[in-house]
Amino acid sequence: MSKIKLSKDFIRNTVKLALNEDLYPSGDITSGLIKNDKIVSVKLLSNQNAIIGGLLFTKQAFALIDNKIKFIIKKKDGSQIKKGSLIATIKGKAKNILVAERVALNFLSHISGIATKTNKFVKLAGKKTKICCTRKTIPNLRVIQKYAVKLGGGINHRFNLSDEYLIKDNHVASSDLKSLVLKAIKNKKGKKITVEIDNLNQLKTIIGLKFNTVL
Repeated sequence: MSKIKLSKDFIRNTVKLALNEDLYPSGDITSGLIKNDKIVSVKLLSNQNAIIGGLLFTKQAFALIDNKIKFIIKKKDGSQIKKGSLIATIKGKAKNILVAERVALNFLSHISGIATKTNKFVKLAGKKTKICCTRKTIPNLRVIQKYAVKLGGGINHRFNLSDEYLIKDNHVASSDLKSLVLKAIKNKKGKKITVEIDNLNQLKTIIGLKFNTVL
């Protein structure tokens, strides 16, 4: 599958879009009521046992609002943490911390939540079974969500429609199963071929053909 790349530019651009969504068109009108430049120190603590993830997104949110805010990471993405664990410390102008706070925590909560839930399934499944995510992600958040699955110990299935051939029931309903598999084999060019079947009769029609996986 396509490799997930969490480059500095990707993280920055993703967080920038999120901040623009939150601040358009007039900024944080409530935090704008705070006129002083009071400096505060904040501890970011976990409220439950979890797999932590998304800290670079969180740090970037504060940096884009005020690059003088000091965000010190105390845990690594993918770490198992206990309730009450210190995740990071934040120091800077209270007003600017409040502006970035929700976007920062949304990234942290969303990525950590997926990683934590994935890890529960991974532990239940045991070492002989792999937990795999699908392409059913929220539009424009696929990279982040699949990254979170990896943090939790899961694996990623195809990232997009170009990664592999996945012949599903809807494809079969629009054509002929065996002919679709044969065409995929002819055009595979190193791509994997997965075939979804509904019954044993369908399986019998394609047994012996050189595809990779049956669903």
